[in-house]
Amino acid sequence: MIAAVSFVQVPATANPVPAPQNPPISQSDALKQYRELAAKAEKLNEDYLKAKDDLAARQAELDKASGDLTAAEQAKSAAAADEETYRTEVDKFAGASFTSGSQMNKLSALLSGDSTRDFLDRSAALDVLAADRNAALKNLSAAVRQAGAAEREAAEAQARAKTAKEEAEKLTADIKTRKEALDKKVEELKEQAGLLSSSDRAAQQDTGGAVPDVQAPGTAAQTAVNAALGKRGSAYVWGAEGPSTFDCSGLTSWAYQQAGISIPRSSRAQSAFGTPVSKSQLQPGDLVFFYSPVSHVGIYLGNGKMVHAPTSGDVVKVSPLQNNYNSARRVA
Repeated sequence: MIAAVSFVQVPATANPVPAPQNPPISQSDALKQYRELAAKAEKLNEDYLKAKDDLAARQAELDKASGDLTAAEQAKSAAAADEETYRTEVDKFAGASFTSGSQMNKLSALLSGDSTRDFLDRSAALDVLAADRNAALKNLSAAVRQAGAAEREAAEAQARAKTAKEEAEKLTADIKTRKEALDKKVEELKEQAGLLSSSDRAAQQDTGGAVPDVQAPGTAAQTAVNAALGKRGSAYVWGAEGPSTFDCSGLTSWAYQQAGISIPRSSRAQSAFGTPVSKSQLQPGDLVFFYSPVSHVGIYLGNGKMVHAPTSGDVVKVSPLQNNYNSARRVA
């Protein structure tokens, strides 16, 4: 015997029972409790997926920083070699001036020459030597600057790599914790599922009536809508992203993949992707998000309806927009 549970209006920051499906159907206390527990499990699932998204991003940053570090170290070595080469050249000019006993200039060339032609020839030669010396000094100066820049770039890349590695290690531990919490909640959900009646299970399989005639404003949005509607009746499975089973964000990301558009995997990450849209400006194909922080997503169909993968035990279906509407994004 299941004790009756009274439900009150839930604040916008909570995770309430999802709205009834379309057409509205009565829910037993057992099904209400199941869906309330399932909504909490879905939040844990989306938190887990978001942590995995974050880990992938940190790993990409680590890979890039490691590549940048390798390139910077190579540039640093090359710059150091150039600096040594040009310093040797400059030292040669300095040594030549020192061993000559005096600094050669155009006046000494004139005094030591026998004719105007000698002066012109020697003057031209000194100009060439001066130009070579100046070029060597410029090359040395440039090499020193390049070596310094390479040193700074290497240090910066090394710092980024260290930070990304530390964050990745923290996220790996966080993912493990979140997965354990999700698994525990799923076990609770399985126990609750055993209390559902045959009519409760039938209600979970409701797909929302006839397929609506949806006219999206663009080809990509239409393709995504059609793809999602074509999966009505497909089972909800934690972490699934198609083509036969889905979780909520798995369905939306899979649907847009069919339109050639790649969107983030988790509902939380999807809620920051694309262009924000006000509720009054919703169009078919827009992603609609629920709860705060975001933990559920569907694809808007028009007339206040969406297609979504509700939660464990349910199937992909057409429903009214749920309570605790959060925001919307347009990706096509």
